Amino acid sequence: MNKYKYLHIYLPVFFILWLGLFIDSKLISSYFVNNQYITNILVSFVFIWTYINVSVKIKKLMIYGLILAVLGEALFALILGMYSYRLNNLPLYVPLGHSMIYAAVFYMAKEPILKRNKELTINILFILMLIYSTAWLIFGNDVFGFICMLLIVLLFRKKPHIKLFFLIMFFMIVYLELIGTHYENWYWPKIWFDKISFIPSANPPSGISVFYFGFDVGCLFFYKLFNKERWKRLRNLQKIKREKI
Repeated sequence: MNKYKYLHIYLPVFFILWLGLFIDSKLISSYFVNNQYITNILVSFVFIWTYINVSVKIKKLMIYGLILAVLGEALFALILGMYSYRLNNLPLYVPLGHSMIYAAVFYMAKEPILKRNKELTINILFILMLIYSTAWLIFGNDVFGFICMLLIVLLFRKKPHIKLFFLIMFFMIVYLELIGTHYENWYWPKIWFDKISFIPSANPPSGISVFYFGFDVGCLFFYKLFNKERWKRLRNLQKIKREKI
């Protein structure tokens, strides 16, 4: 059995996250002022590639995710100022990237090698998550990120079946955030929303992937709303699988 059945879907996403953010970096902007347009074009091509190669269900979730990402970014970045982009705008590649990441993580979690070693993978990633967030709390005074991580742990207690997906998502967002803040594509203020002084934050906060839980809920809400029969069949299949386990 092929260990990496879906590599062609998520590997381009990994690569374009690095390349696109590097091209849109503050460093490159000092040599070429229109660098963000190049990133927008490259990410658009990878978005199309991802969209073409995923299932009908994930295609729909990517579209719903794209809409939610635009609304969420406008709210948190432009209106509330929870973080700021380099040009104080909302780059086109950002909502596209959110939707691509969602699809990429879905297919990473489906890889045969991870499914065969699911519990071991979950345990390793869970421990690494605790270590990572605790280190940022101790060395970066990242109270905000640590609180977000604790919320993830709480969600796992209530919904244990989501562990693998969201642990992979946690480290996918760690990868994204470390690159984006390193290249100064965006910046997180030293306190939450740059206003709440008793909740200091690192740049980036360690557990910010908790917001992807809301993203996932929103995507599934729209899928359920517009695909009621498919959703009903899917839930019945999931129930049968859990009963067998």
